[in-house]
Amino acid sequence: MLELSKSGGHYRVERYAVEPLPQNAVVENAITDVEQVGRAVDRVVKRSGTKSRNAAVAVSSSHVITKTITMPAGMREQELEQQIEMEADHYIPYPLEEVNLDFEVIGPSETNANEDDVIIAACRKEIVDDYIAVIERSSMTPTVIDVDAFAMEAAYSLIARQMPGGGMEKTVAILDVGSTTTHMNVMHNNRSVYTRDHAFGGRQLTEEIQRRYGLSYEEAGLAKKVGGLPDNYQSDILQPFMEAMCQETMRALQFFYSSTPFNSVDQIMLAGGCAQIPGIDELIANRVSVPTSISNPFASMSLAPRIKPQQLSGDASSLMVACGLAMRSFD
Repeated sequence: MLELSKSGGHYRVERYAVEPLPQNAVVENAITDVEQVGRAVDRVVKRSGTKSRNAAVAVSSSHVITKTITMPAGMREQELEQQIEMEADHYIPYPLEEVNLDFEVIGPSETNANEDDVIIAACRKEIVDDYIAVIERSSMTPTVIDVDAFAMEAAYSLIARQMPGGGMEKTVAILDVGSTTTHMNVMHNNRSVYTRDHAFGGRQLTEEIQRRYGLSYEEAGLAKKVGGLPDNYQSDILQPFMEAMCQETMRALQFFYSSTPFNSVDQIMLAGGCAQIPGIDELIANRVSVPTSISNPFASMSLAPRIKPQQLSGDASSLMVACGLAMRSFD
């Protein structure tokens, strides 16, 4: 959970907290235990001390159908809405009454000055309803239901500002390595051009620690983060996992090259909990021969006195989506 404030064009981190989810409470990016996840949200809200009651959450892009279409420029909102509902029928394989549908006008089409590019997004209501139930359980109001890939893109815009040329003319592959899924989002000229999920994540490392040292899942997850494991952990467990992460990175890039006109990326940016593994950026850079860095959307932000800089720095790569969601406050 992350709360930002903004003054002019400058952001400040006001509050943040991280709370582990119980095992199997979320499976394949879907909430399977609303009660357990709701309790975790309740705990993280209380730990953060936030007074805000409005929340933005993101559903996984694997559950969302997105399509960019063109519409005549200058249409009124109501006209556009009616037209898009008719168009959506062609792209969404479910009855429209079973989905939550939204759209956004991106801007003028590159191929026709008289048309606008419009992105439409649809998600099954049963998925969205679970997220709403979780947020409402903690007495928060779900104000925005976003898509994780869009939130990631928003957070990346803060990092791109610090890059030479503001990130333009660059192709950057963001690899968000979560618990069970690696989400790849490739940015070109600061716009997302490709997304794909791969079944690989830090849970494999947690379960191996659990199995090897006879720990509970929760104990293994904590030990992975704070240390204190036997001397053979580095060579026998962590190193093979890091090598597997390199292989997964190469595999994800090959999928990208084979399904798009691109044949190279200028940079890899690591996000998610596994990005916090010491030396993983250098290892991937060596194995894949692409400059690799750890994402930190807070590098140019100021921090409220209650925020511990070292703690935030350790969690920063895991908070890319949360950062993009917190930025929705200022839309």
